[in-house]
Amino acid sequence: MSAQRPPADKGLNTALMCQENYACGGNDEAFFECDECGSLQCQQCEEGLHRQERFQNHERTRITHSYVPYCGSCKGANGSTAGTRQRAAVRCLSCKMNLCAECQKRIHSGGNKRKHPLTVYQVSRNLEPQDTAKVDEEAQKKKMTENVVSFLLVDETEQIQVEDEEEFLKKLDCSQDDLLKVVSIFGNTGDGKSHTLNHTFFYGREVFKTSPAQESCTVGVWAALDPVHKVVVIDTEGLLGATVNLSQRTRLLLKVLAISDLVIYRTHADRLHNDLFKFLGDASEAYLKHFTKELKATTARCGLDVPLSTLGPGVIIFHETVHTKLLGSEKPSEIPEKVIQDRFRKLSRFPEAFSSILYKGTRTYNPPTDFSGLRRAVEQQLDNNTTRSSRQPGVIYKALKALSDRFSGEIPDDQMTHSCFFPDEYFTCSSVCLSCGAGCKNSMNHSKEGLAHDAMSRCRYSHQYDNRVFTCKACYEGGKEVNVVPKTSASSDSPWLGLAKYAWSGYVIECPNCAVIYRSRQYWFGNQDPVDTVVRTEIQHVWPGADGFLKDNNNAAQRLMDGMNFMAQSVSDLGIGPTKVVTSWLTDQIAPAYWKPNSQILKCSKCRILFKDNDTKHHCRACGEGFCDGCSSKSRPVPERGWGLSPVRVCDNCHDQTGAPIVVADSCEDEEGGTLIARKVGEAVQNTLGAVATAIDIPLGLMKDAARPAYWIPDHEITHCYHCRKEFHIKLSKHHCRACGQGFCDECSNERRAVPSRGWDHPVRICFSCNKRPDL
Repeated sequence: MSAQRPPADKGLNTALMCQENYACGGNDEAFFECDECGSLQCQQCEEGLHRQERFQNHERTRITHSYVPYCGSCKGANGSTAGTRQRAAVRCLSCKMNLCAECQKRIHSGGNKRKHPLTVYQVSRNLEPQDTAKVDEEAQKKKMTENVVSFLLVDETEQIQVEDEEEFLKKLDCSQDDLLKVVSIFGNTGDGKSHTLNHTFFYGREVFKTSPAQESCTVGVWAALDPVHKVVVIDTEGLLGATVNLSQRTRLLLKVLAISDLVIYRTHADRLHNDLFKFLGDASEAYLKHFTKELKATTARCGLDVPLSTLGPGVIIFHETVHTKLLGSEKPSEIPEKVIQDRFRKLSRFPEAFSSILYKGTRTYNPPTDFSGLRRAVEQQLDNNTTRSSRQPGVIYKALKALSDRFSGEIPDDQMTHSCFFPDEYFTCSSVCLSCGAGCKNSMNHSKEGLAHDAMSRCRYSHQYDNRVFTCKACYEGGKEVNVVPKTSASSDSPWLGLAKYAWSGYVIECPNCAVIYRSRQYWFGNQDPVDTVVRTEIQHVWPGADGFLKDNNNAAQRLMDGMNFMAQSVSDLGIGPTKVVTSWLTDQIAPAYWKPNSQILKCSKCRILFKDNDTKHHCRACGEGFCDGCSSKSRPVPERGWGLSPVRVCDNCHDQTGAPIVVADSCEDEEGGTLIARKVGEAVQNTLGAVATAIDIPLGLMKDAARPAYWIPDHEITHCYHCRKEFHIKLSKHHCRACGQGFCDECSNERRAVPSRGWDHPVRICFSCNKRPDL
């Protein structure tokens, strides 16, 4: 075989010759290597071949003296690109193929091929030092990526699968002091996003899972570290896939885009469709409107001084075609990026948020796809630190965590059709005004920053919510805005005196600066409406979960109940004896005239058994005498005494005399009629003043429900303490906070404070949370 070889060393020492023989006959010096043609080419052959349309997109390398080409067989063996193959050792003149030593042994060592004439490349002698270093460097880079594995960063429900920064560093296999950038990829499902990342960053290794199945092989967001370029590579779920929770998953894509330094939009369509421009345009608008503020706050918390204008990532549109021409290939003067900008302007969706938009196309006549052009474009963008600089992995994690915490609420209607990829509903608060239906304009979870709900439009008045806010007119004209509310009594009145004034002159409106400015029944006649005379009105929104605008602070009934409850508790603390005395005295004060006073009832009128301290005395509603429980257990209507047709307690004797009418003296008829109503009310009050707690609950509960202010939660709806979640039972009493109206146990509501906004000008029971509020 050596006799058939031409003197290769002599030729290589002078110059490399054209191996194509397309226009020169093989006698001219080679100046180019075309990887896809698999040959060295002279100037004439290179121009003649690549003038043809199907060869225009070939990647050519300018060669120098003593240049050694790559092996033309390695690419077919493992699908690698030029940067990862071995340099050629020989060239088969018959097959017109460059072969490394391994490929020569594998495909040219037997049969007739071993007789083919060969030109020998002296790689070790002819490679320049920089070329040898480059080969070694490529091998080292490839080795660095051998142990890289991807991991699930965020699942399809937007839940981060990494607990903290420490776990994030562990999964990336990097240190906290490393400076990294983030590259993410987007595109329609099935366009080969994972395959693109594997060949662009990991030399073809399947770091991100690929599959020929119809179902999407990437669900959620996956990440891996490229140790060569110091890049966190993020693979995302494809658009337009047949998935559930589409709105939630689409919002997840923008969170990934927001933390990226470089975005690759991968499209395999022969022509650039509008969904590409629509996605990038909507993503830019949502990024500027909802994400820049949160990202700036995150970088500030991490101690980074990053101007807001530099937060936008760069974009590379990687366009692979088969049958159609690439942008800019028809006219040499046509710039692809200019064409893309014109398309954005026609759709009125110019992506202002992105720092740059670069078009990189490749036309694949025969697989596999050539990713070398994309790789070079990515490396150039990553080397550019004028817009985005590298940062520690902890900052990347904090930024993703901050966006996830802020924009993680439910989307109102997942099935509605939107005119854009990222509508405002994906990122704004879902609360809606109960009165006018306007949505809150703030971002999701804004309450964590102490921001209240707010809307773009004005609200309308609703009688159901009475959403008017009153302000003192005199203070407003003096340059101050002071809210006032109608209430039972002035803050200077004592509780009981205030109730008396309320019964006589009605509710009041009190200003902290001007004192009482209005009483509803101040005059016998001609009382004016307070609106536009002493107060101004403003209509405000009513948000779910808020206290509302319940202006009915005329809590006279509840204040009376509080007083009676306090009296009952005080009397109960004195003991059984004094309690019985007070209860008997109160009963005698409101008893009908024909009832025998409790002080004179020492024994049962029927069985003649003496009453003890713990025994209860009962009055017969017919005869008015006192009986024990056993002798007055029956009931029947007593209309002749004014008790109506409902059965009431009577003694056994009166129950047996149902046919005989009871004679009522004329002199006491009017008196009885006047005191009977008081007695009916007193029967509900009597048990309130009893010594046994269970005797208080039932009648007091009935009266409390009637006296309950409008903003209080009804007792029957309160089953657990609003703060500690303890379940209420017979020994754990319910208490209402006078500020928020929720139900609490005694331990969680033992603070005392005035609540003027609710009409309580004297210290009353409030919960721990309301006690911390300065706006009461």
